[in-house]
Amino acid sequence: MCLAYRCFCGRKECWGTMDTVKGIRWIIETLRKDQSPDGSWAYPFDTGITTDAYMIILLRTLEINDEDLIAGLCQRILSKQQKNGAWKLFYDEGEGNITATLDAYYALIFSGLYREEDERLRAAKKFILTNGGLSEVSMLTKIMLALTGQYKWPSFTPLPIQIILLPNDFPINFFSLSVFGRSNLTPIMILADKKFSIKTANAPDLSDLKLIRDDEDEWIRSSEWRSLLSFIQDGVKRLLGIPRELHRLALERAEKYMLEHLERDGTFYSYFSSTFLMIFALLSLGYKKTDPVITKAIHGIRAMKCEINGYPHMQYTTANVWNTSLIGYTLQAAGISHENPMVTKANKYLLSRQHDRFGDWAVHNPSSLPGGWGFSDVNTMNPDVDDTTASLRSISRISSQKRTAWERGIRWFLTMQNDNGGWPAFEKNTDSKLLEFLPIEKGQFLLMDPSCADLTGRTLEFLGNYTNIPTSHSVIQNAVNWLLKNQQKNGAWYGRWGICYIYGTWGAITGLKAVGISKSHPSIQKAEAWLRSFQNSDGGWGESCQSDIKNTYVPLKTSTLTDTAWALDALITIADRPTTPIQKGITYLLDSLEKEDWTTDYPKGQGMGGAFYIHYHSYRYIFPLLALAHYRKKFEY
Repeated sequence: MCLAYRCFCGRKECWGTMDTVKGIRWIIETLRKDQSPDGSWAYPFDTGITTDAYMIILLRTLEINDEDLIAGLCQRILSKQQKNGAWKLFYDEGEGNITATLDAYYALIFSGLYREEDERLRAAKKFILTNGGLSEVSMLTKIMLALTGQYKWPSFTPLPIQIILLPNDFPINFFSLSVFGRSNLTPIMILADKKFSIKTANAPDLSDLKLIRDDEDEWIRSSEWRSLLSFIQDGVKRLLGIPRELHRLALERAEKYMLEHLERDGTFYSYFSSTFLMIFALLSLGYKKTDPVITKAIHGIRAMKCEINGYPHMQYTTANVWNTSLIGYTLQAAGISHENPMVTKANKYLLSRQHDRFGDWAVHNPSSLPGGWGFSDVNTMNPDVDDTTASLRSISRISSQKRTAWERGIRWFLTMQNDNGGWPAFEKNTDSKLLEFLPIEKGQFLLMDPSCADLTGRTLEFLGNYTNIPTSHSVIQNAVNWLLKNQQKNGAWYGRWGICYIYGTWGAITGLKAVGISKSHPSIQKAEAWLRSFQNSDGGWGESCQSDIKNTYVPLKTSTLTDTAWALDALITIADRPTTPIQKGITYLLDSLEKEDWTTDYPKGQGMGGAFYIHYHSYRYIFPLLALAHYRKKFEY
């Protein structure tokens, strides 16, 4: 072992091998340079080109001539086009994604900067037509096309606006939907009810991309929802009041809901999609394009613009709190003192972002006071369990004067545990199986917020390593039982918010081990064997986004930094010595830290499997640093 280098804390017992220390030093120095003046890390929340395309369409529809932004967004979109004319959601998706391609094609033509005769657009059009035309794009894109005059609204309303009036004890009601579902469906229900569309004089005509007539097209391709819709309509009929007045009241309540859930920057829940849809919903209710609510909302989503490789990108939301909470505690795991300026600035930022405002989470959790953390820089009312435990890890060593923040955070997330023992992301007990029958594409992702292995495992890891709650406590035992019950037969766990089985398995293993589950437990043994079976010959791991589409593990056939770090950290947690798979994984990490290729841009998070993927630019630093730090602490000290 070479003792030529020390880690930043300077303690003799922290000396380790040169390569490990140099790797940790390189990551820490990179993070130091990238920290923002306010203490946060503003690494991009990169969701591909859809938000870029939608921004162009929004600006042109509202006749806001921000030519520099539109030109820059067009350039970014074109930089992502494949040789066959298509756009993809991820590298190994296949020939391309018809929805992403249609979004890009429409935006580029609508920009006015490119003509249909352009060779690149002709190639895109060919791909769209070859793959079924407009009828094959996603429901959200059909809605966008309908409200901009390119597609016909369905003759029926798949989800009646009156659902917002149903009492909370009705089996299907407004608050039985997830908060992500409510934020997007509220404006959609208004728009569908009014069959609203707006088409400017300069808008392109996409009618040549329709391969079937409007009256033949089915927005909903399943008949299972009809009995449930009838059930909802029966509930609506039981409401007291004249139908016409109930309809008016429902529209008013939907409008009020949107306006009461605006963030300080004017966005609706700080999400791009819900704000985009809200703008059109307000127009349908009679608001002018120049109304202050609309202009502030546009300013808010504009402010979420970031730059990636010299191009502007419209972020779906910002990820500052998530980045900062993860980096803050990972730096401390790597030996950086909580009194180091990097960490103190990060924790000061995090403390300023703790919530003191009640949100919709209180509907199902009325016994708790606010105290959680949200995901984005502007989020003040929509906290989530994962950001809360991550932020608490980072501030765990703050002075006693700040312990109130610590205690508020712990109280909040403990009360968010689902009745089944697991933890959701945003709201308690919003996972009714009835929602699966609603006619909403990707409804299992959009409408439900179930217990999931990644969140439950990470919460257990926090409870076991950062609190004094005994492992015999029912909170911990119920969560352990949920995890053991929901392990896949092959030994893996499905991770809802990452890609996907490696992520879930890492979260579950580290969580179970932290609360006293032995490495010899059959569940841990199966999980370890599963992880080891998919290690690549170069020592790394890699999982495809296809896993979320096929609901089974699909190898990427090449290694990535993030997947390798997750798998390694899980194996390190349960190892007594640095086994050969661990050593090979560490070697891969150290040899690959500075590489730049398609694997370092590959999505490692998702919002909706098969539709919405996230490339976290921070992950290539956070999780390798965490794995290397845990390796050094366990095997090199």
